[in-house]
Parts: sequence; structure tokens; C-alpha cells
Amino acid sequence: MFKKLLILLFLCATSALHAANYLTFTAEADSSSFGIIHESGHIPNVQYSLDGGKTWTKLMNGILIPLPNKKKALLRGYNPHGLSKDRWNFNRFIMTGRIAASGSVMSLIDRNGEDTAIPEDYCFCCLFRDCTSLTKAPQLPVINLRKRCYSYMFEGCTRLKKAPELPATTLEEGCYYGMFTGCTSLKESPKLPATTLADWCYGYMFSGCTNLTQAPKLPATTLEEDCYYRMFTGCTNIKESPKLPATTLADWCYEYIFSGCTNLTKAPKLPATTLAKGCYYGMFSGCTNLTKLPKLPVTQLVNMCYKGMFNGCTSLTQVPKLPATKLVDGCYAHMFNGCTSLTQAPELPATKLADECYAHMFRGCTNLTQAPELPATQLAKMCYWAMFRGCTNLAQAPQLPAITLTEECYEEMFSECTNLTQAPELPATKLAEECYEGMFSNCTNLTHAPQLPATTLEYDCYAGMFNGCTNLTEISVGFSRWNSDTHETYGTDEWLDNVSPNGTFICPEGLPKEFGEDRIPEGWKVIKN
Repeated sequence: MFKKLLILLFLCATSALHAANYLTFTAEADSSSFGIIHESGHIPNVQYSLDGGKTWTKLMNGILIPLPNKKKALLRGYNPHGLSKDRWNFNRFIMTGRIAASGSVMSLIDRNGEDTAIPEDYCFCCLFRDCTSLTKAPQLPVINLRKRCYSYMFEGCTRLKKAPELPATTLEEGCYYGMFTGCTSLKESPKLPATTLADWCYGYMFSGCTNLTQAPKLPATTLEEDCYYRMFTGCTNIKESPKLPATTLADWCYEYIFSGCTNLTKAPKLPATTLAKGCYYGMFSGCTNLTKLPKLPVTQLVNMCYKGMFNGCTSLTQVPKLPATKLVDGCYAHMFNGCTSLTQAPELPATKLADECYAHMFRGCTNLTQAPELPATQLAKMCYWAMFRGCTNLAQAPQLPAITLTEECYEEMFSECTNLTQAPELPATKLAEECYEGMFSNCTNLTHAPQLPATTLEYDCYAGMFNGCTNLTEISVGFSRWNSDTHETYGTDEWLDNVSPNGTFICPEGLPKEFGEDRIPEGWKVIKN
């Protein structure tokens, strides 16, 4: 009877051992080892076994356990509150050599890998962070996630070639945030079947995965705030983007999703007809081979919706129509900044502007030869700020009919447009602070300044306006005082610095004849009218 009892106990123990799905480390090279580091005061309960589960030893902080080639280590623990508290208070494995992980990571929570729910937020945050020896990821079978539960889990695992399956269909805030950031050997992404997303859920997920050649399908049709934030930033080998079927957007949802994808040649269709704040912000920034763009027919814009969308897309030669007539803050700012192959700008029919709506829109478009018409007569703060700065082939400026200015409205608008030979008329008689600051600075082919009829200056209104216009020989002004009534600071700081050494300065009879970079250029003839 006693003998039968012993046999029964042995069979039960063997069955229990067999049923357990332990996290397992298998050495793939000599001189391999593993350990754990506590990056916080939270010390987890983690044990390892080198004899198939017969004996278990506690894994001590910072101690490396040698693992000979082809040998296995089983790991388990009881951590019902998870292994990490947040991004700055976490526990992570350390490794040397080459090690493949297998089995369920949940054995660190429940001792045997059977639990189906992650117990706490940040549970596995940073667990394998910077394990450059890790060649294979363990199983992540849980479908019930928690906030930031897998965030940065494999960040910097430069030998990891394949991601684990991620079966969850309902996500939580930041659950996969930065999960595979910097996994430069990762060639294949996991399927992402979730259709119910959460804020930041995929943020930075594959950022810097330079060997990833194909992005996973993204089937969700309703997005959440920042859900795809920088998801594929720097994935330089992705040549084709996934379809983006979403029709319900959220603030910043696609922000920088494909930025730096230098091999991407065609952008996906964007079917949404209602936009959200910053929804396409920087979406294709730095996609230097992008040549085909989606249509952008929406006329009801939202703050910063297209800001920086194609910034630095140096292969773009044609851009979509932009039919909106009523703009909002920052909507087109930086949109085509640095698109050096762009030769023609789209029509810009808007008559109602907003703060920074066109700021830096075509900055550095060195092949742009013609500017679009700008019919608006009501301006907004910084609306044209540096809009064409550095457009070195722009020979003619558009008409600027506005007679009521706003703060910094034309600041640096044509700065460094070295082929500009004729400035537009500037009919405004009432100025605003910094309204023309640096407007034509370094326009080295400009010979005549536009007439400046305003009789009263404002703070820095003309500061640096013609600075570096080395061929400028004539300017006519309407003001009779060098200072404004409300500011002691000059309204003409460095406005004619480094212009032609000889020229004509036309001004009212009452303006004091003062010379220098902030006044009348030395050597210029003064004509009083």
C-alpha cells in the first residue's frame, strides 16, 4: 500500500511538472549566462532550475548564472503584483552569449505559466530591455492586458529576429509602447488583430527596427489618441505601408507613424472625412523616397491636422490639392518643409487664416519656382512665418494685399530666397510687433525694397528685414521717428545690415539723419520728401 502511494505521489509530481509552462532560457553559444537586475526597490520573487525543475534557486540581484551551450534554465516566480511598477521602477534580465527564450512569461507571475490575466499595470515593463544576447522571445499568451504591461519589454534586443504572437484583441493604454524599439534584427512583425485600440497602445512599438521589411495589418476603423504614435519611425526597410481603413480618427492618432521610413514610396489612402487635432502630424516626415501621396479632400480642418505631414520628403514632385478656404491654427505648418524636388505649390484658396497656418510650409523647397496666390486680406499671428524661407529658386513673390497686420505675420517669409528679384507691394500703413522681421533677409538678388508707407513703428517691426540683401540699393519709408511711442527698442534693429555699400534712402523730411546698421546704411544718399 505504501509503495502504491509513493508511485501515485511521483506520478502527480511528474504530471504537475509536465503541465507547467515555465519561462525557459536555452543557451545557443558557449559562455552564455543570465541574471536579473532590480532597477527599483521592488525585489521580485524569481527562481531558476538547471536540472529540469527538480531543484530551484532564488535568482539574486546582479548575479550571472552560467548556462553552457544547449543547456536549459527554467524560471518561475510568484509575483501577483507584477514585476515592474513603471518605466523607472522595473526589473530586467541581463544576459551574455546567445540565449533563446521559450515557454510562458506568465510563470514569473503564478509559478507555472497558467494564468490568463496580467495582474497589474506595467507588469512586464522593460523585462528584457537591452538583452542584446536574446535571440528568441518567450510566449506572451495573455489576451487580457493592462496599462503599459509590455512597454519597452524588448527594447534594444538587437539579436531578436522574430516577435512573439500577440493574440489580444482589446488593448489598454500604452500596452505595447516601445515594445520592440531598436530591435535592429527583427525582420517579421507579429499579427496585430486588435480592432479595439487604446491611447498610445502601439506608440514607438517598432521604432528603429531597421530590418523590418513589412508592417503588420492595422484593421481598426476607430482610433484612439496617439494610438499609432511613431509606430514605425526609422523602419528604413519598409517599402509598403499597411492599409489604414480608419474613418474615425482621434487626436494625434497617426503622429509620426512612418517618419524616417526612407524606402517607403507610396502613401496609403486616408478615407476619413472628419479630422482630429494633429491627426496626420509628421506622418511621413523624412520619407525621402515617397513620391505618391493620398488625396486630401477634407475642407473642415482641425488644429495642426497636416502639420509636418510630408516634412523632408525630398523626392516629392507633386502634392495633393488643398481645397480648404477656412484654416485653423498650424494646419499646414511645415507640411512640405524641405521637399527639395517640389517645383510647384498647390493652390491655396483660403481667405480666412489662423495662427501659424502656413508657417514653414515650403521652407527649404529649393526647386520651387512659383509661389501660389495668397488672397487673404485678414491675417493671423505668424500666419506666413518662414513660409518660403530658403526657396532659392523662387523668382517672384505672390501679392500680399492685406492692409491690417498681426504679430509676426510675415516674419522670415522670403528669407534666403536668393533668386527673388522683386518684392511684393506692402500696402499696410499700420504695423504690428515683429510683423516684417527678417522678411527678406539674405535675398541677395533683391535690388529695391518695397515702399514702406507706415508712419509709426512697432516693436521690431522691421528688425532684420533686409539684413544680408547685398544688392539692395534703394528703400523708401514713411516714418519720421526711429523709435515707436510705446517701445524704446528700435523697430529697425539690423534691418539694413550688410546691404549694398551704395544706395538711396528716401524718407520724410522730419526723420533724423542717423547712420548705422539700425538706421541709414553708411555711404547711402538720403533724399527727403
